[in-house]
Amino acid sequence: MPRPVHFEIHASDPERAITFYTAVFDWSFERWGTNPYWLISTGDGPGIDGGLVPRQGPAPTDNAPVNAYPSTMEVPDIDVAVRRVQQAGGTVIVPKTPMPGVGWLVYCTDTEGNIFGMLENDASAE
Repeated sequence: MPRPVHFEIHASDPERAITFYTAVFDWSFERWGTNPYWLISTGDGPGIDGGLVPRQGPAPTDNAPVNAYPSTMEVPDIDVAVRRVQQAGGTVIVPKTPMPGVGWLVYCTDTEGNIFGMLENDASAE
């Protein structure tokens, strides 16, 4: 069965996006050769790594419908993660929502207008 093995973040300002994701999730970025492409290491353990590429076209507009596969990151404390997103210049677009039996889910946009999710596992969430 095919499984996701890589993700890409498209950014109008790659350096600003690198600063955002480093501040929020402590990810590391490494430029890949002379290409305008950065490899993203998200850490050890289960999960996938990705890449960051300059956006080819206009940035997403506010309140536009989702037209991508949003990635969701598991976080140990959703409230702390939300504060880090806001401090780094991101925006909460769907506030902390219980997913009964699973945990707490939040959707945000990064500094480039990309949507992503964060999930705190908590089977008692209601």
